[in-house]
Amino acid sequence: MLDLQRLRLLKEFAERGTIAAAAVALGYTASAVSQQLAALEREAGVPLLDRTARTAELTDAGRRLVMQAERILALVEQAEAELAAPEPSGRVAVAAFPTAAVAFAPALTRCVRGHPGLTFVLRQFPQREAMRQVRTGKVDVALVDDWSGRLASAEAGALRLYPLIRDPLVLVVPRGHPLADPSAVVDLGGLRGESWLAAPAAEPSRRMVDELLAAAGGGVPEPWEFDGLATILSLVARGIGIAALPRLTLAAGERRVAVRELPGPEQARDIYAVTRASSIRRPSVAAILRAAQEAAGQLGGREADSPASAG
Repeated sequence: MLDLQRLRLLKEFAERGTIAAAAVALGYTASAVSQQLAALEREAGVPLLDRTARTAELTDAGRRLVMQAERILALVEQAEAELAAPEPSGRVAVAAFPTAAVAFAPALTRCVRGHPGLTFVLRQFPQREAMRQVRTGKVDVALVDDWSGRLASAEAGALRLYPLIRDPLVLVVPRGHPLADPSAVVDLGGLRGESWLAAPAAEPSRRMVDELLAAAGGGVPEPWEFDGLATILSLVARGIGIAALPRLTLAAGERRVAVRELPGPEQARDIYAVTRASSIRRPSVAAILRAAQEAAGQLGGREADSPASAG
């Protein structure tokens, strides 16, 4: 019998073109992917990859199996959805980046409480890993952020993306700061002498913060770096410095800071709910998607397309 997880790996290899690229996309080592594909070949009883010392490509049999793999995987999940009770039940797993986990968890848990047969798991992952977890079937829904504006156009096929929130950067200062006064004018040039706090250079939000400080002109000191937007927010609340943070970071309810709009063009990230197209009709998944959409509306975002109407 063909292993479904290995079929997913084969499909990913066909889409990405190399074992290394498939491994990166799914968060595995190239060796692990190669071993799993070799095991799939043994299950199939025919060679699926034509391997050389440096490359691998699908055989004719491999191409035929790839053509069927997406149908097989979708049919299995659709069959599970058809067999599911009309009332949401069973286990639903959600992956989210830390800010979204805090902001959306209350609405998601209220949804679960409204359906006694439903059990819920929430895990925190960055975007790449969360997307991998959805693709491989380890989670049902992922809440991901996109700072590039290209995620929606890049992802297609087996995944469905639902836009939830446009989350802009805002200036966050301690309550005692002069800019905590709503009547004060926010002038970035006047903040050159401040202690700025920011995420490390490798984090997506840091690029926008650097662009913001560059627009303020020369003389702005290098920001102090801290892991985690929640950590930065707590330090601002303690008067350590100021920061430009996504507005959603404030959803935790920190009351010791003041929030001001930033001047100039909006700098923001887009937040999406992501699920497999084949799982949309599962009552448990549809319920979680609706809860995320309702939460987005309460958080100031825009509602996504209804799961029932998505392709």
